[in-house]
Amino acid sequence: MIFRRLFERLAVSAAMSLALFAAPAFAGDPAIPSAAPSPAPASAPAAPSRDRIRMNQRVFDQVWNEVRREYYDPHLHGVDWSAARRTWRPVALAAPDDRMLYRSLREMLNLLDDDHAGAAPPAVARRQDQLRAPRAAVGLSLRADRDNQDSYLVEQVREGSPADEAGVGVGWRLITDGATGWTPEQDVVEGRPLVLTMIDAEGAARPTILNPRVMEPRPAFVADRTRPNVLVLRVEGFEQGLGRWMGQQLADLAPETDVVLDLRGNPGGRLMEADAVLSCFLPTNRAWATRTSRNGRRIELKTAGGCGGLTGPVANDVAVLVDDQSRSAAELTPAALQEARRAVVVGVPTAGAVLISQETRLPDGGRLTLSRADFVTSGGVRLEKLGVTPDVAAAVTPQDRRAGRDPALEAAVAALAPPRPDRAQAAIAAPL
Repeated sequence: MIFRRLFERLAVSAAMSLALFAAPAFAGDPAIPSAAPSPAPASAPAAPSRDRIRMNQRVFDQVWNEVRREYYDPHLHGVDWSAARRTWRPVALAAPDDRMLYRSLREMLNLLDDDHAGAAPPAVARRQDQLRAPRAAVGLSLRADRDNQDSYLVEQVREGSPADEAGVGVGWRLITDGATGWTPEQDVVEGRPLVLTMIDAEGAARPTILNPRVMEPRPAFVADRTRPNVLVLRVEGFEQGLGRWMGQQLADLAPETDVVLDLRGNPGGRLMEADAVLSCFLPTNRAWATRTSRNGRRIELKTAGGCGGLTGPVANDVAVLVDDQSRSAAELTPAALQEARRAVVVGVPTAGAVLISQETRLPDGGRLTLSRADFVTSGGVRLEKLGVTPDVAAAVTPQDRRAGRDPALEAAVAALAPPRPDRAQAAIAAPL
């Protein structure tokens, strides 16, 4: 099979429901990281009201207690959690708004050095809940700047959206320092203009006003059949129904058709859907990972064979596209296929955020995401902080995005293409 020849050449990488999910920024209209690093506030804000203090206390105490009781590592990575409470509880109680409250929570959770440990404020939680429903939007997808807590990079601008119509471009930056303009802790409401402080790709200030309007959701899964003998399956997240949908796309697929599974920017999701995707390409009862709970119990995960209506895995050659925002289930999936020598992985190293997490609601409507179990691959590799190393390196630059180019996808397609006899003959005939 072409795939085997390729590997020879490469040899000369809902609430309280179990999930594999980690997201530093929630894709969609303006988003916010769940656990972005940031320094403590430099100046004291205005005093909060009594009601605000009471709610701040309830939220903080639930987060602190849940980490203490439920975190997958009972030793909390060596963090003195009582000291963390003494430091951050006064800061949280004094917060006058969601922005300052959730900043303090994220600072405390950052002590765990775990990308799954994060707190999303109520506005972000509401946007998450409406991700696949018609909702007020402006058409921006943002990524948090790890070096600047108040800066977000524009990664995508939806065609025909208010942001597109206003001329916002990929590579621009949104500044959310709280001094002026909209911040991600605020809702996006139809008819209520957002004043955005933006800097364009050349570094020029571009104050922008966007008028949100109700837009249809972007599909979670997309099949692209525009290339001859290539099926590209774009997966935004391991959401409910993925295995069933993928089984439908792979049913009756011609043997000569290559499959490219695009997991770039995918934050992870449901554990059972990750298993379903693996069942599309691996035999039933194939071990692919081991999870270890807080009490030390180890459970080996094996494919259950849930790829829609398929009675067995397909034999088509497979490439998996990943990037540095492929996280959690979007890392374990390519790792399992890579270890089984069932797929070639193309792109750049993944995020290294691979733990089983659960989400719980907070008293103000926000959301806590917390790791509940550790994970290693079937080969014994712990991907946390390591990530998946692609077999074929291929990056996409901001210039590529602005120009509408996708060299990583082209590299994935090329990696699965059969060698051409004329090229082989030319190589033999070429002088040394």
